Amino acid sequence: MTTPRFTINLLNVALCTALATTTINQAFAEENTLNTQVKNAASELTERLQIIGHSDKLRKEAGSATFIGEVELEKFNFDDINRVLYSVPGVNIREEDGYGLRPNIGFRGATPERSKKITVMEDGVLIGPAPYSAPAAYYFPMMSKMTSLEVFKGPAAIKYGPNTVAGALNMTTRAIPTDSEGAVDFAIGSDGFGKVTGYYGNTNGNFGYLLELTHVEADGFKELDSIDDKSADTGFKKNDAMLKLQYDLSSKNYSQIVELKLATATEKSNETYLGLTDNDFAKNPNRRYVASQHDLMDWDHQQVQLTHLISNDKFDVTTRVYRNDFTRSWNKINGFKSGERDLQEILTNTTNELNEEFYQVLTGARDTQLEGEKIILGDNYREYYSQGIQSELNTSFTLFDIDHEITTGVRFHQDQIERKHTEDAYLMVSKELVSDGSDTVSTTTNIEETDAFSVFLQDTINLSQLALTFGIRGEYFDSLYQNKKIDKKADWLKKSSHIWLPSISGFYTINNNAGLLFGIHEGFIPTSPKESPQIDIENSINYEVGGRYNNGNTKLEGIVFFNDIKNLKEGCSFSAAASCGNSLDAEFNGGKVDVLGLELSASHNFTLSNHWEVPVSMVYTYTTSEFKSDFISDFPMWGAITQGDSLPYLPENQLTLSTSLVGEQWEVNTIIRYIDEMKEASGQGVLLSNVTTSSYVVVDLSASYNFDKYGKVYFKVDNILDEQEIVSRRPYGARPSKPQQLQLGYQYSF
Repeated sequence: MTTPRFTINLLNVALCTALATTTINQAFAEENTLNTQVKNAASELTERLQIIGHSDKLRKEAGSATFIGEVELEKFNFDDINRVLYSVPGVNIREEDGYGLRPNIGFRGATPERSKKITVMEDGVLIGPAPYSAPAAYYFPMMSKMTSLEVFKGPAAIKYGPNTVAGALNMTTRAIPTDSEGAVDFAIGSDGFGKVTGYYGNTNGNFGYLLELTHVEADGFKELDSIDDKSADTGFKKNDAMLKLQYDLSSKNYSQIVELKLATATEKSNETYLGLTDNDFAKNPNRRYVASQHDLMDWDHQQVQLTHLISNDKFDVTTRVYRNDFTRSWNKINGFKSGERDLQEILTNTTNELNEEFYQVLTGARDTQLEGEKIILGDNYREYYSQGIQSELNTSFTLFDIDHEITTGVRFHQDQIERKHTEDAYLMVSKELVSDGSDTVSTTTNIEETDAFSVFLQDTINLSQLALTFGIRGEYFDSLYQNKKIDKKADWLKKSSHIWLPSISGFYTINNNAGLLFGIHEGFIPTSPKESPQIDIENSINYEVGGRYNNGNTKLEGIVFFNDIKNLKEGCSFSAAASCGNSLDAEFNGGKVDVLGLELSASHNFTLSNHWEVPVSMVYTYTTSEFKSDFISDFPMWGAITQGDSLPYLPENQLTLSTSLVGEQWEVNTIIRYIDEMKEASGQGVLLSNVTTSSYVVVDLSASYNFDKYGKVYFKVDNILDEQEIVSRRPYGARPSKPQQLQLGYQYSF
């Protein structure tokens, strides 16, 4: 891998800062206030990791923000981020594998493809493999180790770049406990599902620590065609280990703490891009063609994060230095050697005689007979790094009798992707893939890298009942693309970009329980380093207006949003659209697009006469979109667009209903989700034009009983109705939602 620029400098800065801070503040430490300061500093650091936090009082910040805490996450113990986010208004998702291994998440109509248009963070730090250079997130953190998550949309997302058109997602890992604390969780379930996770942590004097280990696996619910109908693994194995070390440096005048987080994670998943024909799906939605028998994703992720917090009653400053390394080998079927038909076309129309012949090879119904019928397996091997240093200041003061609450931050970030793609040719012989003996062909060898400097400033002023927040974000970045193939050394591009993104938002307090909000902000998504300056950035002006109500027991929020996208930008990839041909990784301009929507959320807690509690909640999202001009595009999900066409993979209606029955030691929880149909392509003249997914309903159930000091037993059923629908026909063919799956688990805390 290419040596990262400035890596040593970043680490030197971090170490020198920590050492200097330690020396200065130890001189002021006083023993008689140590324990209180340690707990205060640790608590404040936890609050900084959870950006908005949770409150039973009316939230008066402008902008849309949703918090899901540990109690809510533990109700269903979801390991799938998709199932968690269905309870957040304004989220649109394209499911793919049923387990959430490769999430496709969008907010407010933004393309969900590989979550590339939202800003994804862990503990307040960018967590995507290369957020600027290659934002498609083939890596996603384990939900099993998260204790909360936050979703920011509208002006609330202006602090979190680079992608500000849609919003930001921040996931929080477990904080170091102030006292001795630990837990273990064991679960088994359908299709070979198994989970083992545990943690232990403590704080002794100035020093705190936490170790958390997680293993999740499944055999998979898909049935791979094989010789003599022998079973084959279509599942996954994931591991995660996290160590946190914390030292308190508090003095008489300051609360101060330093925390080091070290984490490593691995995944091996026998997943594929190959789906089914609609006819085969109707017969068995969980079937997998034998041509995908060698498909395997194998990745490795390492993380280092050093966090420093210093605060008193006038200000707090949080500084983070971070480094993420990610390598992956994604070996999968790419198509046939002839290139006459891609897999999407073959599976869309098997009535065509040539397509039928290729289809029979895919299913193993006939052996490879011609050179063009050889199956091409591609290994999309890639190496990534992402590193940086960021600092955020929060303070308040009064100027000209006006109270100001200031939040400002700065970040220097670097990331890189290095692609080393290869292909090998295989024969289908008696339902087995056999190498044809030819040499491995190198198809792509290049790098894309970015150096980015960003800054933001938000000033909230309180004018009686009205709080106004003025914000601005600046992004400056230099990028480089270099084709490293021997015959294309002259293929390279350097470019520099910058943009300023303003925002204004407000919250008007009607009374202690109710208020109104509004906001306007400019959104932005950069182009990749490879793309020429002729490809415009994605740019939008986003509006929202709504209101909140919270009396401590009943909560209501309604927001109308309008995204005026000046230029929609999309990229062609295997997972987005198989029919890319020579345009793979290219980006396309889509012109002006309007997205209009309504987000509603409501919750209430009923208390029955026997002291049982019945919390209920509802989340509803309505979204409509339309292209504002006619054009013809080579992008396979657009084609010939007519003004008024809507965006693909954007359901018009989504509804989630949740209810629980809670006793002193037990509870039963139910979630009902409705997802509307979605277009597979927007325009005409492309594969999947006029094709939609079906609307569907999913019901999940969980129950638990707490034996106090003897732990807790829980039982859950995902998709209790056991109904499966086509959730997508991309990358190659129809893909099913997850079938009914049972899970039994035991948790013990100490």
